[in-house]
Amino acid sequence: MPSSKLKALLDEEGVKYVTITHSTAYTAQEIAASAHIPGKELAKTVIVKLDGEMAMVVLAATAKVDLARVRELAQVGKVELATEVEFKSRFPECSPGAMPPFGNLYGMHVYADQGLTEDEEIAFNAGSHTELMRLAYRDFERLVKPTVADLAMASAAA
Repeated sequence: MPSSKLKALLDEEGVKYVTITHSTAYTAQEIAASAHIPGKELAKTVIVKLDGEMAMVVLAATAKVDLARVRELAQVGKVELATEVEFKSRFPECSPGAMPPFGNLYGMHVYADQGLTEDEEIAFNAGSHTELMRLAYRDFERLVKPTVADLAMASAAA
């Protein structure tokens, strides 16, 4: 079942969404394969600390976050990946590592990679390792109001 906070927000705002159930998977790439969604269309949530404050970076499952770009965009001195121990209490109704990219529900600022804006829809973990949600990117952007920028590392193939 999707996070009750998330479901309540989407229902309250009249957002159309689809819930996709898949076999248990933990990494973004495993989830994409299990749910038959291209990795570039599945958004993953990475929790970072910006000068000690928790924030979310949302990017395609196939991408890696460029911490230097996040630091520059957030105009902070230090950016580091947060550990599960550091952030799991912020998401009491979510399985560790399956947080939806709705930082606004958890008191966190959200930074979204520009690449996510290229698709009409966004799919993401819904709070468990067996369920995704898919909705229009424009609804995600309207509700979350993320700071959008190029935050993914350039691939070696580029």
